[in-house]
Formats: sequence, structure tokens, C-alpha cells
Amino acid sequence: MVAQADRGPVGCGRRLALVTHHEPAELPEWESGTVAVLTTGGGEPHAIPVSTCVRAGPRAVLFALGAGRESLARLREDRRCALTLLGAGDVAVTAIGHATVVADPLDAETRVVAVRVGVERIQDHWQDNFAIEAGVHWRWTNPEAAERDEAIRAALEALAAEG
Repeated sequence: MVAQADRGPVGCGRRLALVTHHEPAELPEWESGTVAVLTTGGGEPHAIPVSTCVRAGPRAVLFALGAGRESLARLREDRRCALTLLGAGDVAVTAIGHATVVADPLDAETRVVAVRVGVERIQDHWQDNFAIEAGVHWRWTNPEAAERDEAIRAALEALAAEG
């Protein structure tokens, strides 16, 4: 249990509210196409949106990264990472763990690499005083890119099913 003070304008009294934090046993389910934010280390933190996240078990996530992405180079040097998911259905978590390249290249697309994050900790950001009604809304503007994205996600789901 963590004590947290409500901060008002200078000179106002402060009210102490007790906030409990728990770590979920497993990742929530999320809608296909939910955009996540991948944060990598290797010096200054580096964060990018990722559109291909697939739940690969209670404590694992698969996603694809372009073979030339800086984030992939950083993960090859330092496997520690965080993946924040904010989506419809009150999905508000950060999965913290270590990344492993599991397919280089991914069968569906030779220009991308499949990455698996083994989740060691889950930070649950949900609070009962807000609701997440929708995640980031995005769409491919190029039909070929949309087809590639579907193929990549299908290949990642197949990898997830293999365990």
C-alpha cells in the first residue's frame, strides 16, 4: 500500500488518500491492432509506437519490428524493455521484461523481425475514476501496407499458438 497526497494550490491543506497497487498475474486481452508504445534503453530511453502486438500467453507478447529500426538495434544490445498498452476495454498496463528475437526474418515479411517479450512485471495503470473507451485510432493509407500488416499479425499469431 502506498500513501499519496492530493496536491491542491499552494497554501491549501492536503488530503491523504490511500492507493493500493497490485501486480496482475497475467496480461489482459486486447483488441487486434491495439497500438502499444515500446520503450527501450541503451542510454537515453527511446519510445516508438508498435501496431502488431499479439498476446502470446499470460506473460508474453510478440510483435514485429522493421529490420532496420533503432529499437531493434537497442534490444539486441540491451534486452530490457517496457511495452505500454492503452486500449478499449480498460486496458492500461505496462509489461516490463526482456526481449528475444524469435524469427529473423519473419516468414510473412522478410523486412521485419519477430520479437518476443517475456514479461517479468506487469504494472496495472487502471483506476476506478477513469475509463479507457478507445485506444489510438489509426489505419493504413496504403492498401499494400494494410495487407502486409495483416500477414505479419497472422504470422505472429501463429508463432504465439506454437508457444
